[in-house]
Amino acid sequence: MLEYINSAGGFLSTYRQYLMITDWTTGADIITRVALENSINPRILLALLEYQSGCVLGHPENPDEFSTAMGAEHHIRQDMYGQLTWAVHKLSEGYYGWRTGALTETVFLDGNTAPLAPDSNAGSVALQYLFAQLYDGERWEDVLDPGRGFPALYEQMFGNPWERAASVEPLIPPDLAPPPLSLPFGPGKAWAYTGGPHQVFESSGPLGALDFAPPANVSGCYASDDWVTAMADGLVVRSELGVVIQDLDGDSHEQTGWVLMYLHIEERDRVPLGTYLHADDQIGHPSCEGGRSTGNHVHIARKYNGEWIPADGPLAFNLGGWVAHTGEKPYLGTLTRGDDIVTAHQYGSFVSRISRDEP
Repeated sequence: MLEYINSAGGFLSTYRQYLMITDWTTGADIITRVALENSINPRILLALLEYQSGCVLGHPENPDEFSTAMGAEHHIRQDMYGQLTWAVHKLSEGYYGWRTGALTETVFLDGNTAPLAPDSNAGSVALQYLFAQLYDGERWEDVLDPGRGFPALYEQMFGNPWERAASVEPLIPPDLAPPPLSLPFGPGKAWAYTGGPHQVFESSGPLGALDFAPPANVSGCYASDDWVTAMADGLVVRSELGVVIQDLDGDSHEQTGWVLMYLHIEERDRVPLGTYLHADDQIGHPSCEGGRSTGNHVHIARKYNGEWIPADGPLAFNLGGWVAHTGEKPYLGTLTRGDDIVTAHQYGSFVSRISRDEP
């Protein structure tokens, strides 16, 4: 992607933005980070930036207006990183809303609605949903026109998306089975189940994540000597900024096969990139690093072929026989094993404690 941006020679090739976590950061690195963290193809982000602001292949007419690079003038963040994260959240709402059946129509800025075609794919719906947050119905139709709108620009930049899709689909095979996993802490330990199914990253994606917190006599964020442990065998393909990503198929790509995410892993003692972990190997200490958190815990989620997998449903989390179920709203829910039921509790009360059996 860096090579593409540099060869294009547009405004983005020399753009930098100061970010709290990564200091002065290039446009290419910002796109890479947003794409990886939110599990979205960076080609989509580049094409959107070019369509909305002309910054990839050329230069914006008014560089001072690049603060609204995605055209979301109503969004609180008026900078490229903020605009990108807004866009990926909208794309995720559309994609996973369609996947789960929660999204059935397009709602435009003016309040008008249009039904979504039942044979639509989730990627197309994601783009339709995003552009509906930016334009009214008439302009929206122009943007999505395959001959002169965004689809035409995308094909000009990266080739025919339908041919590429045909080479990898189906992303989720009908006979897919979840990998056997263990609880993310060691045998003989008891942690609290503090978060039932909720969004996987930065309030985005499906209800695909679970939270667990170690026992403690203090609340909030502190230096913990407890260990988060690997839920399965696999290779560490990312270890930074509070996140450890474990690839279970061993091809070194987090965009393919089953992948596990462990979030809020403290930098101290965190497992380094390239480590091959066996189930129950130590990953690092639970903390508040890597995103919003009110106290030490580990946040776990899974994806397959780059798509976040809901914690409940046909491919539900099964952690050593403990199966996840959604609650009435995000963060509620239960883990069940036979007749045993543990209900998630935000404050890690005794009733939410779950014990890991000795081997």
